Amino acid sequence: MSLAERDQQIIWHPYTQMKTAALPIAIVRGEGALLFAEDGKEYIDAVASWWVNLHGHAHPYIAEKVSEQLHTLEHVIFAGFTHQPAVELAEGLLKILPEGQSKVFYSDNGSTAVEVALKMAIQYWANLGTPKKKIIAFRDSYHGDTFGAMAVSSRSAFTAPFWSYLFEVDFIDVPVAGNEAETIAQLEALAIYGDVAAFVYEPLVLGTAGMVMYEPEVLDKLLAICQQHNILTIADEVMTGFGRTGKLFASHYLQNKPDMVCLSKGLTGGTMALGVTTCSNKIYNAFLADDKGKTLFHGHSYTANPVACAAGIASLALTTSPETQQNLERIATRHQAFAEELKPLQGIKEVRQRGTILAIEFADESTSYFSNLRDLFYNYTLEQGVILRPLGNIIYIIPPYCITDTQLDKVYQTIKGMQKLIADR
Repeated sequence: MSLAERDQQIIWHPYTQMKTAALPIAIVRGEGALLFAEDGKEYIDAVASWWVNLHGHAHPYIAEKVSEQLHTLEHVIFAGFTHQPAVELAEGLLKILPEGQSKVFYSDNGSTAVEVALKMAIQYWANLGTPKKKIIAFRDSYHGDTFGAMAVSSRSAFTAPFWSYLFEVDFIDVPVAGNEAETIAQLEALAIYGDVAAFVYEPLVLGTAGMVMYEPEVLDKLLAICQQHNILTIADEVMTGFGRTGKLFASHYLQNKPDMVCLSKGLTGGTMALGVTTCSNKIYNAFLADDKGKTLFHGHSYTANPVACAAGIASLALTTSPETQQNLERIATRHQAFAEELKPLQGIKEVRQRGTILAIEFADESTSYFSNLRDLFYNYTLEQGVILRPLGNIIYIIPPYCITDTQLDKVYQTIKGMQKLIADR
């Protein structure tokens, strides 16, 4: 019995309708931007395994540092204790994060990083004795699958069974080109009431919405409104962090800086689960009191796991290296050229690009996640040996930074083949 058949008997996969799903592809090894299946076929991982893998699979430097840490300390309770990897990673992050971030709170994934930020924001106001409960978020946003993160995410088929359990959120439109003034007006109308605790947002790129992109200038104006009305700001950089948008963080494109930042995915280079929520001293100081009731009562059994932190330190060193920075520029330049090549082609509705992220939206009668094009595209790309996980009628590339030009060429050719499929229908 194959590995995939054994899997099918006992495992429930994420985002998968198990009744109709094909057998999963059994991967036995990874190297660089490539994944190798049990049947010997190789695949280019053009989506960085759900956007987490920055430097390539089985990276020897990260593997070495993880191995060293496993032989030193695998885990220790983080309440009342600390360790070198946690301190060193926090120091490294604070050096490169947007100005004003002063404290690091560890969790274990992107969704929980957002949960922590929401709890910090709501309790901040409670601790000050001026409770505020409203949260503002972008319509069509995605911030995770735990309940708080779902509440501030788009109401969609993904969250429909849980709508009655989610707390109320005020959603504003994404300020895409032509819609900037309307979004600004929507935020201003909500801000004047003075009861908004926080604005949580994906900076510049909404990932699950289809890599929907908007400009730094309008986000700066939104953050300025929040500052004017004393609304805390939470930058969800889970996907956009660590170079994805061309800068180390999307917030580096902005003049105004967030009060809190959420990180995960690329934090360990795709090696292990780890989440981080950082905040300004203003936030942190509101929790300092003789009254123990003002403590942030949140934690995880594996908070600041030393092995995960060691992977994070290694990934951070690679991310800030000259080689990686050159690769970011190389990929962005290649994407820009390919985007221009695609724009005039039949069946292409829109092409969006920022940094190493390239999204191609195909014209289709359905623009939802359940577009009929989704399965057609997905199966075709797998046949070509390329992993591109479509968001409905939208294909995106978000590759490991080590992807070669030859591998990029194959990904681009695969997308051209998809365009021809549509044109010939």
